[in-house]
Amino acid sequence: MEQVFKVEGMSCGGCVASVERAVKAVAGVSAVQVRLAEAEATVVFEPQQATVAAIRAAIEAAGFDVPA
Repeated sequence: MEQVFKVEGMSCGGCVASVERAVKAVAGVSAVQVRLAEAEATVVFEPQQATVAAIRAAIEAAGFDVPA
């Protein structure tokens, strides 16, 4: 499954790396692409293992906002 998340609060490449690390740490995530200019993260994951809520929580735990 592929889902696009809006990510607010990113301002640099380090922020992108932080979001990528946090999302990749969620079990069941197979790929993540974060785009600073669009303030988005596209995540590919297995819905049997990872949930949208878990991915959102990981991004928020890294210090960024994910608007509903």
